[in-house]
Amino acid sequence: MATHPIAPATGKLLVLTPGMGAVATTFMAGVEAVRKGRSLPIGSITQMQTIRVGARSDNKNPLIKDFVPLAKLDDIEFAGWDVKADNAFESARNAQVLNPQDLSPLEGFLSNIKPMKAAFESDYVKRLDGPNVKATTHKREMAEALRQDIRNAIATSGATRAVMVWCGSTEIYLRPAACHASIEAFEKGLDMNDPAIAPSQLYAYAAIKEGIPYANGAPNLSADSPALEMLAREHGVPICGKDFKTGQTLMKTILAPGFKARMLGIDGWFSTNILGNRDGEVLDDPASFKAKEVTKTGVLDTILQPELYPELYGNLYHKVTINYYPPRGDAKEGWDTIDIRGWMGYPMQIKVDFLCRDSILAAPIVLDLALFLDLSKRAGFRGIQEWLSFYFKFPHVEPGHIQEHDIFIQHMRLKNTLRVLAGERPVTHLAEGFDGEG
Repeated sequence: MATHPIAPATGKLLVLTPGMGAVATTFMAGVEAVRKGRSLPIGSITQMQTIRVGARSDNKNPLIKDFVPLAKLDDIEFAGWDVKADNAFESARNAQVLNPQDLSPLEGFLSNIKPMKAAFESDYVKRLDGPNVKATTHKREMAEALRQDIRNAIATSGATRAVMVWCGSTEIYLRPAACHASIEAFEKGLDMNDPAIAPSQLYAYAAIKEGIPYANGAPNLSADSPALEMLAREHGVPICGKDFKTGQTLMKTILAPGFKARMLGIDGWFSTNILGNRDGEVLDDPASFKAKEVTKTGVLDTILQPELYPELYGNLYHKVTINYYPPRGDAKEGWDTIDIRGWMGYPMQIKVDFLCRDSILAAPIVLDLALFLDLSKRAGFRGIQEWLSFYFKFPHVEPGHIQEHDIFIQHMRLKNTLRVLAGERPVTHLAEGFDGEG
């Protein structure tokens, strides 16, 4: 099998993050800690996971970072935007995700990362505000200002390439409108200051126009509209999203495939969360929570396929709530009670109490997406990258495609894509010459 042509990862890679709060600064701090030998990149597939090549008996299991030509951590530079003027160290200290003994040695490095003024309108994020915002609220002007920010940041960093990963807050729930139907309609919407165009869409538009891959880490309507999908294909830009899969939904995509594999019925799945960081405060607004609710509740139907198994899942009651609880900060708690049915219809219960750290789980996702999107661009990929669905609650897929939420299928798709990129055969359980006999 011929190797897929991939341009080399020459020079520096600039990672741009709209939003420089808990997630982005934990990501930046973690990368620098790894570079200094102070930490391991735990949770990062690109840095710690191996990939099997050929048959198991061949015993070829290189690290992914050695298997495909990813950018090196030493070549990563950082820049971002935020409504708060705090530099990355101040923001990380305020977020209180990292302990002082882990954060203090990184002060000199993080203090030099200062946020650019954000394209921001409070109408789209009710519980967030700050002084570090662009003077204009006209959408065309904000989009052009973001494009100039990108050019300036690339020049200042000396980077040869860039990627953008949305690490900002959840905006209010928006449905696609007329301005999202085509590139021309979207650009007219920019000129007309159309309220259907939220700030996250401006960042996505600016990135794509500048030829920069874009990942959406929130449930916002961002690059997932016909207009920006077409723009990404036209400009040869890989895009993916949406909403990082970290805590409670991560557990659902692990557990639900197991229940289905055993043909266990599920009558109800009740999920509640408490979260006290900036994201929790933003989600305390019903309009922002609606966007999150859509991405969190769509997972089970796709995995369980109630249309195929109505006796097992046809009457499943699925409830999700998020509660803002400041004392917990970034230490989110996700509590699930699951009512299942077994042989002869006998009921059973499963309780899951996941005391996780939201930004600790999200930070390695930001790293992996940045490196994989950069790889995609150098490999000539364009448009929606469904093979990166592994990282998202609500995977961005091509029109007419069905989202895959089963984390194990997602993982196989991701690794098989990497195998094909490297000129190797995709892995299946069928060895050459398999004749069906045990």
